[in-house]
Amino acid sequence: MTDEQHGVFELPRRHRELQAEAREFAASVRDIAARADESDDIDPEMRKRLADSGLASIVVPAEYGGRYEQVDSLAVTVVREAFAAESAHLDSMLGMQGIGSYAISAGGQDEVRRTWLPKVAALEVIAALALTEPDVGSDLRAISTTITERNGELVLRGHKSFITNAGDADHYCVLGKEGEDYSLVLVPADAAGVSTEKPHQIIAPHVLGDVVLDDVRVPAANRLGERGRGFKLMLATLATFRVSVAGAAVGTARAALEEAVRHATGREQFGVSLARLGSVPESLATSWTDLEMARSLAYRAAAGAARDPLANLHLSSMAKVGATEACARIVDRSLQTMGRFGLVRGSTMERLYREARPMRIYEGSTEVILDSLARQLTKDIGKIY
Repeated sequence: MTDEQHGVFELPRRHRELQAEAREFAASVRDIAARADESDDIDPEMRKRLADSGLASIVVPAEYGGRYEQVDSLAVTVVREAFAAESAHLDSMLGMQGIGSYAISAGGQDEVRRTWLPKVAALEVIAALALTEPDVGSDLRAISTTITERNGELVLRGHKSFITNAGDADHYCVLGKEGEDYSLVLVPADAAGVSTEKPHQIIAPHVLGDVVLDDVRVPAANRLGERGRGFKLMLATLATFRVSVAGAAVGTARAALEEAVRHATGREQFGVSLARLGSVPESLATSWTDLEMARSLAYRAAAGAARDPLANLHLSSMAKVGATEACARIVDRSLQTMGRFGLVRGSTMERLYREARPMRIYEGSTEVILDSLARQLTKDIGKIY
């Protein structure tokens, strides 16, 4: 499929140039992608190559070493699309640098920003966001992690679970309950009382673990944003980066469809090309249609998020749901087209099949997002349309 067929002509020039740069870089790490994608720790070679490329700088404002004046949701979405088509590990590394540092950009004091953000942009440090707990997922108001201010310090106690980059991160932006409200606090990974463990792994290997906070003390200046406004900062992070998951889903789906097309056009059955046999043409065409619809909504939502993240959160949420659900359908159809060859362990299709499934859960599960969208729609449809 050509760039025109991909809808690239709809992107502004700087994003087209960034897309070409990201695709070229992603192709250059193909030789280590399979190894990195099976790792539950940050792959050092992948990290070095990404750092050398300078592409990680798109997740930080220019004032602190970033590429653009402000974090650009469309730029992040375009890059994640290119990265996810080649390596989930690479995609996660880039995405989490932004998700794990955005609260610093949006709410950190100047000294905290100057200390951490240039290192995030250069991949000198690994970022992480610590929200969920062993018994708390979507209902974050039920968290039990506590934050208490004492003598100019913040004392944190709690247990965070299923945290991306846990164990490899250099800092965690931790959501905790401070009095009757909720705050976000920057916790260096080497602070006394911080420990990590890795009790879980998922079907598509991921840098994942738990973070235990045992009377961790950090300066009060490490509080991100105002006291009790942690949910506001968390929402700003979602508004900026949730749509980029749609980009990653589009990239994953594109890789699966291209794999299926190569197989179908190169294999003959009953005297004809598999691409012209039975239901295969319909499956390929339907997947292409799903892919283009998902990409179009992802780009529209990302452009909206770049202009005003909170005002366009509903579009970002729609794009995340639409693209991840479409990705699941496309990958499944593509595997079906390949038959037994799509089931081979260690194959590209098997990897894509495993990687597509978690996308419908992390960064807001489909059901939770749809419930939120339905409440927004029924509250006042006139303000939406």
